[in-house]
Amino acid sequence: MTQASDKTTHFGFQNVPEAEKAGMVHGVFSRVASKYDVMNDLMSVGIHRIWKEAMMDWLAPRPGQRLLDVAGGTGDVAFRFLGRAPGATAVVCDLTEPMLVEGRKRAEAEKMADRLDWVVGDAMALPFPDAIFDTYTISFGIRNVTRTADALAEAYRVLKPGGRLMVLEFSRIPNDLMQKAYDLYSFNVIPVMGQIVAGDRDSYQYLVESIRKFPEQEAFAAMIRDAGFGQVKYRNLSMGIAALHSGWKL
Repeated sequence: MTQASDKTTHFGFQNVPEAEKAGMVHGVFSRVASKYDVMNDLMSVGIHRIWKEAMMDWLAPRPGQRLLDVAGGTGDVAFRFLGRAPGATAVVCDLTEPMLVEGRKRAEAEKMADRLDWVVGDAMALPFPDAIFDTYTISFGIRNVTRTADALAEAYRVLKPGGRLMVLEFSRIPNDLMQKAYDLYSFNVIPVMGQIVAGDRDSYQYLVESIRKFPEQEAFAAMIRDAGFGQVKYRNLSMGIAALHSGWKL
């Protein structure tokens, strides 16, 4: 029988022991935390902001709801959610404390301090009781989780009956030529940009590789269904460079 300690997973294009991946991911985001928001704007030419607004449009936050934003980093999604839903509250949960520290420095964090909490936590073992959140979001984070199925199971656990999961993640362009062109940009430009702006080529090389290891849209939708969610749907953004996945705890 294979021991858990013998299991491997991917870290970008490398195979690594499962037990080591979370620490390696923690290292990546600790190193890039101070430049994370700047790099997001540069890498996507600001398009990530449009994707997050599209996420909010589909999510349609309502007054009084309670959001859990996992891998929430510097608070982008939580700020948008609270801005659209008077009286709503949010918890930003992230494995990497330096990302949360950067988020607390943002002007929005001070304005929304009475409605917003910041918690260090693992997506695969969330530090929250069952069934206490109306909405669970995770943006550009689930591909970094060691065991995606465990993270989806935890999302299901902490949501109230009738609660909603929404995942924003990089995905696959259905046109092979366009995907190849995007790959050329990703592998040749983004790591160099990471070196120039953040002084860290390796972390951005990993981030590019991790996108290629993530399941395509239909396969990930099937994983969400397997976790128990109903009414699972997805929408491609920017021709499939990213995708939004939605599911409900029915």
